[in-house]
Amino acid sequence: MTEAYDSNLIWIVVIGFLVAFILAFGIGANDVANSFGTSVGAGVLSIFQACILATIFEIAGAVLIGYKVSDTMRKGILDVSLYVGHEKELMLGSLATLAGSAVWLLLATALRLPISGTHSIVGAAVGFSLVCRGTAGVKWSALRNIAASWFASPLLSGTVSVIIFWIIRKTVLLSNEPLKQGLNILPLAYGLTIAINILSIVHDGPKLLMLDNIPWWGSLIASLGIGLLSAVIVYIFLVPWERKKILSSHNTIGRNAGFNPSESKETTALSVIVDGGQVTSNTEMASLDAPKLRGNNSASPLLMAAGDADGGTGNIDMNDEHPDVSKLFSFLQVLTAAFGSFAHGGNDVSNAIGPLIALWAIYAEGSAKQEAETPLLILLYGGLGISTGLWIWGRRVIQTLGQDLARITPTTGFTIEVGAALTVLLASKAGLPVSTTHCKVGSVVCVGWASRGGEGVSWKLFRNIAFAWVVTVPVAGLLSAGCMTIFKEVISY
Repeated sequence: MTEAYDSNLIWIVVIGFLVAFILAFGIGANDVANSFGTSVGAGVLSIFQACILATIFEIAGAVLIGYKVSDTMRKGILDVSLYVGHEKELMLGSLATLAGSAVWLLLATALRLPISGTHSIVGAAVGFSLVCRGTAGVKWSALRNIAASWFASPLLSGTVSVIIFWIIRKTVLLSNEPLKQGLNILPLAYGLTIAINILSIVHDGPKLLMLDNIPWWGSLIASLGIGLLSAVIVYIFLVPWERKKILSSHNTIGRNAGFNPSESKETTALSVIVDGGQVTSNTEMASLDAPKLRGNNSASPLLMAAGDADGGTGNIDMNDEHPDVSKLFSFLQVLTAAFGSFAHGGNDVSNAIGPLIALWAIYAEGSAKQEAETPLLILLYGGLGISTGLWIWGRRVIQTLGQDLARITPTTGFTIEVGAALTVLLASKAGLPVSTTHCKVGSVVCVGWASRGGEGVSWKLFRNIAFAWVVTVPVAGLLSAGCMTIFKEVISY
């Protein structure tokens, strides 16, 4: 064992903090794009708005739920007991892990390829351990479980997203009254999204907020209660406001187009219907639920309702969303993107600073066993590094994931976000460091295929991304092993 706070080791700690920030920068530039790439691709958010929201929720997720995965990353993959009495070697190994994964993440971001920060860290950790202790230093059973999650997570995430998409498509997009159905489903969508998010925080939550002692049934009741309250608020306030706003925009479009409802027999029906407690004329409902017609995305809904678009045929291309339904799901997609960003902060920031926490714990305790809690300030430091990378370089991968891989709309974007974020959050609570990149790409590909068939996905780009996934572990491992080999030659310990 070494002495706690040994002044001879302070230089390793300082360099470790610097390299960890570079690694966090790379994860922010590459992985954080996964959280808001679909929102930007769907035109719901600008790059600037996405960066602001990502900064808030990434840091919040890192601080509130990041401690569990950081424990897995620093103690669950390698057998740290083999380094008892060789603490300086383990510190240098942690530094090599940070350096190897940082180099690969920055290179992949330069190539606009969304890779896994989790893969990079795990591969780099295994690489240095093979140099120092051979195969004996790696917990292969833990590594197999993590590796299995890499393949299972995109399939699970994609499956969840497709199920949600099919439900929305059947109940809303393919209905005779898509906007009415969309307004009906809106409270449920908001309530479930918020309930899941609250459950992820409250259940076995952070000690910082004293939530770790709440029983599981208490967490479930709290999350369902808040979700139900959110649904009621949406039903009472948001649904009427959205209906009024869309009706107002339709009236403005109709007047600008020179269309006078009073002069049309189809729009002078005297009957009215009651919808959600609000009396709405048939004129209004005709304009509300007019389908979006093929080849005329900018046509007035009033004209489309009269069958004047697309040569009067009224043929509908169901690959295009009803424009008003898109408006309904736009803000919901922002909410789910924030949900995903929070999940990413809880999972991937731990990947970035897991080796740094190991390095700091050895320095502070003088022991390789690392029995101390994950320091809150180091989690915050990792969150800041991730946010910096997003602001400076994140738009490169945002374009790849949000625009180039598949066509994203607010509705499909919502299903992608929910499926991926739910998968990542469940994994974070289980302490399993899954790849948010794999989850998000899996959802994008599956929903793109489900919504538009084989032409809905750029399979060539997906092939390139998959190749980058395959080589990430060995490349990061080789880079880390190279760094550790240099340390062994140059530094005595």
